[in-house]
Amino acid sequence: MFTDTELDDLIRRCQHEERTAQAALYRQFSGVIFGVCLKYARNYEEAQDHLQDGFLHAFAKIKQFGFKGSFEGWLKRLVINRILLSYRKKPYFEIVQDHDYDEINVDFDVEQIDLQLDDLLELVQELPDRYRLVFNLYVMDQYSHQEIADLLDITVGTSKSNLSRARASLKQKIEAIREKKNNSAVGLGRNASGFTS
Repeated sequence: MFTDTELDDLIRRCQHEERTAQAALYRQFSGVIFGVCLKYARNYEEAQDHLQDGFLHAFAKIKQFGFKGSFEGWLKRLVINRILLSYRKKPYFEIVQDHDYDEINVDFDVEQIDLQLDDLLELVQELPDRYRLVFNLYVMDQYSHQEIADLLDITVGTSKSNLSRARASLKQKIEAIREKKNNSAVGLGRNASGFTS
């Protein structure tokens, strides 16, 4: 862990393309940035690709960091933008424009979900790209719908619609998991009550 002064010094050395400083900066932030990449990726391998690409891009752009605000925040935004760009370049990626926006009212609070973080992450990764990206930008990283619309080149209505559909899909998946757990618990209870020695 670096002090603010040590981190500033490390960043300046990275701005002068010192390899040892780049390696140290990577070690310092790769864990938190990999967490960001995992949220936006479809799987672990894709997240690793985003991590490597994100840091290469960050080192190419690090001279633009002006020491105003958090370096970690700057790095996260840079990596997220890079990930979004990579999806927009892929031929299969398409954001469906929902001109007739009708928000699906879904009572869904990430903080109140009774799931392990890894399980929730897996469910988010299963969402179609257009839903996963909007969900993560809005719910996890607190972007506004206008910011999401600008980043993904969609309308605000499309952003809202994709978010609602992502929430509805996640709610359905979570309810299916809960039902499966409840059925398993009922089955275990029956087995236990029917057990004879």
